[in-house]
Amino acid sequence: MDLERGGGGGYLDLGKKKGSWRTVVTLAYQSLGVVYGDLSTSPLYVYKNTFAEDIEHSETNEEIYGVLSFVFWTITLVPLLKYVCIVLRADDNGEGGTFALYSLLCRHARVGFLPNGQLADEELSTYKNMDGGGAAARPGSAVAASKVKKLLEKHQVLQHLLLILALIGACMVIGDGVLTPAISVFSAVSGLELSMSREQHKYVEVPVACAILVALFALQHFGTHRVGFLFAPIVVTWLICISAIGVYNIFHWNPHVYQALSPYYMYKFLKKTQRGGWMSLGGILLCITGSEAMYADLGHFSQLSIQIAFTSMIYPSLILAYMGQAAYLSKHHIIESDYHIGFYVSVPEKLRWPVLAIAIMAAVVGSQAVITGTFSIIKQCSALSCFPRVKIVHTSSKVHGQIYIPEINWMLMTLCLAVTVGFRDTKRLGNASGLAVITVMLVTSCLMSLVIVLCWHKSIIFAVCFIVFFGSIETLYFSASLIKFLQGAWVPIALSFIFMIIMYVWHYGTLKKYEIDLQNKVSIDWLLGLGPNLGIVRVRGIGLIHTELVSGIPAIFSHFVTNLPAFHQVLVFVCIKSVPVPYVRQEERFLVGRVGPKEHQVYRCIARYGYRDVRGDDIEFEKDLVSSIAEFIRFDISHASGTPERPEKSNDNMTVVGAGLRLCCEEEMDPDDAAGPSNSREIQIQSPVVRRKKVRFVLPESHPHIDAGQREELQELMKAREAGMAFIFGHTELKAKSGSGLIKRFAIDIGYDFLRRNCRGPAYALNIPHASTLEVGMVYNV
Repeated sequence: MDLERGGGGGYLDLGKKKGSWRTVVTLAYQSLGVVYGDLSTSPLYVYKNTFAEDIEHSETNEEIYGVLSFVFWTITLVPLLKYVCIVLRADDNGEGGTFALYSLLCRHARVGFLPNGQLADEELSTYKNMDGGGAAARPGSAVAASKVKKLLEKHQVLQHLLLILALIGACMVIGDGVLTPAISVFSAVSGLELSMSREQHKYVEVPVACAILVALFALQHFGTHRVGFLFAPIVVTWLICISAIGVYNIFHWNPHVYQALSPYYMYKFLKKTQRGGWMSLGGILLCITGSEAMYADLGHFSQLSIQIAFTSMIYPSLILAYMGQAAYLSKHHIIESDYHIGFYVSVPEKLRWPVLAIAIMAAVVGSQAVITGTFSIIKQCSALSCFPRVKIVHTSSKVHGQIYIPEINWMLMTLCLAVTVGFRDTKRLGNASGLAVITVMLVTSCLMSLVIVLCWHKSIIFAVCFIVFFGSIETLYFSASLIKFLQGAWVPIALSFIFMIIMYVWHYGTLKKYEIDLQNKVSIDWLLGLGPNLGIVRVRGIGLIHTELVSGIPAIFSHFVTNLPAFHQVLVFVCIKSVPVPYVRQEERFLVGRVGPKEHQVYRCIARYGYRDVRGDDIEFEKDLVSSIAEFIRFDISHASGTPERPEKSNDNMTVVGAGLRLCCEEEMDPDDAAGPSNSREIQIQSPVVRRKKVRFVLPESHPHIDAGQREELQELMKAREAGMAFIFGHTELKAKSGSGLIKRFAIDIGYDFLRRNCRGPAYALNIPHASTLEVGMVYNV
C-alpha cells in the first residue's frame, strides 16, 4: 500500500447557466425538441375537442371567432405572462417544477417533513437561493413574510395541506404521463380518416396508435440522448409546417380573421352559447397542454433560452396555426364528410400525407418529453421519501437528468394502451388530459403565491393579485373540465387518487419507522462499554451500518452484536439522506465525525443528496466514502495539532469534508508504477496479508508533512479497505399496536407493509451487490 501525492480535482458547477449569446441561442434551439414537443402538437386536437358536441356550427362565425379569441388570450395569459414572465423566475438554483417550489418553501418556512434534518444542511451553498423577485424587499413585505412563516410553522395542519398540494401536483403530472402520449399519438394518426373509408378507418386507427405507443415505450431504456439530436429538427419542421399552412389559410380563406383576437368575441361567444360554451372550455384548455414543461425542464436549459424559444418560435407559430384553422372553418360551416372537425381538414389535400408523417413524429417527440418528465418527478418524490424505492437507470453519463425507471415505464405503457383502446376518440382523451393539466397549473399558482411572499419578500397584495388573476382563469377551465367527469375526466382523478394513497402511505410509514428508530436508538456509552468481557471480536474489513439516524447508535447494530458478537476493524455508521435542495456539491456532500475515541476506529458518515442529484454506483460511492473518512483523519489530526489547513464548518462534532485525498483501487499493480512519477512523494506501507486489490490515497500537492499518528490511522483504514467492505441493513417490519384505529392499521399493516415487501429494498436502490450485504431483522409495534 502507498500514499501518493497528486493533483487536485475539479467539480462541475451545476448552478445557473451563464454563457454567451451563442450558447443561449443553442440552448433555445435544443429546448424546442425537449420542452415544447407537447405544446406544439396541441393544434392537432383543440378545435376537434371544442366543437365535438357542446357547440355546433351556425351560419355565422361568432362561435369560431369566439373560440379563436379564447385560444389567443389563453395562450397569451397563461404560458406567456404567467410562466415566461413570472414563474420561470422562481427557480431553485436553476431547477424548476412543483417540487422546486415546495423545496423553496421548505427552506424558507421549515414546513418540510424530512425527519433527519440538521443545522449543517442550512450551510450548504445551494440551500440559500438568490432572490428571484428582482428588486429588494421593502420592510413591510419582510414583516408580512415573517407573519406567514410563523403561521405555517405553528400549524401542522397547514404543513400537511402544503405537502398534499405538492403531492397532488406530482400525481397529476404522472397522470399526464399516461394521457398525453395517448391523445398526441391518437390525434396525429387520426389524419388517416380523410384518406380511407369510415369502415377501414375504425379498424386501422386504434391498432396503428397502439403500435406506435408500444414502440415508444419499448425504446425508453435506450435513453433520449441516442436520438435526441433529431428532436429539435422535427419540432422546428412541424412549427414551420403549421405556420405556413396557417398563413396560407388566412390569406386564401379569410384575411379578416385577425378581428377575432379582440376579447369582445369571448363575451359574444359565452352569451350566445351559454352552458354549451362554458363546457367547451375544456377543449379550448388543451391549447396550453405542455406549458408546465417550460418550468419543469428549467434545470436542463436556462431561463433566458426557454423564454427566447417560446417568444420567437412557439408563440407566433401556434397563433398562426389556430388563426389558419379558424379562417378555414369560417368558410366551411358544413363539413361534407361525416367526421368531426380536426386539424387535417384545414390542410391542403396534396400536403396531407407529408403533414401526417411530420405530425406523427412530432407527437412522438412530445410524448417522449412527457414520459421523461414523469420519470423525473417520481425520482424527486422517491428522494423526498414520498414514493417507494424504484430502480433508477441513468441512460446518459454526460447529460444530467436523463433517467429510465423500468417499473414505471411498463406501468405507463399499460395504462396508456388501456385508455387508448378504452376511449377510442380524442374527445374523452381530451377531457381527461385537460383536467390533469389544469390541476397542475392550479397547484403551481397556489405554491407560487406563497413563494412570492416567503422567498421573494413581496407584498401580500402582489401575491393575492397573482392568485386571484391566474387562479380565476384556471378555476374557470378547471370547472369546465370537472363537469365532464363521466366523459373521461374521471381517469386523472382515479389515477391521482391511487398514486396519492401510495405516496402518502409510504411517507407516513417512513416517518413512523424513523420515529421508532429514534426511540430505540442506544447511547454511545453502550458502544464504548463493549469489551473483552462480552467476547466482542474485531474482524478485518470495513463494516458499513446503514441507518436513517444522524446521531446515536441504531437498534439494528445492538441487535446484530447481541446475536453475533463481532464487528469489523473499521466501523462506519452511514446515513444516506435527502435534503430539500436540487443538488449538493461534491465537496459538501459528506459530513464525517468520530464515534468514541480514535483507537476504536468507529466513524459516522452522512452522505447528503439533493432531489435531482445523480447517485453513483456502489464502487464510486465506496471510493467517495473511504476518501472522505481519510480526508477527515487528515484534517482531524492537523486540527488537533493546532494547525488546521483550512476553515471547516462543523455541527454536532460532524465536519464537512471536501475534496482532498482521493482513493485509487487496482486489482494489480506494476512495480514500476508503484514508484509513481518523479515529482511525487510516496510513503510505502507494507501489508502483512495477501491483498486482493491495490489501494492508494492520492494526496493534493499542498499537503503538509504526514505525522506518525496520521500515517498509522490511514494505514489501518487502507488495510481494512483491502480486506473488503460489508453493508449491514435493517430489515424493519412495522406492526400497528393492538387497539389502533382502522386508518392506522390499514396504512401500516396493509399499505406500507405491502409496498415494503413488493418494492425495491434499500440495498438494491443503492446499487449494492447482494454478496456484500447483511440484513438484520427487526419488528416494531407503532
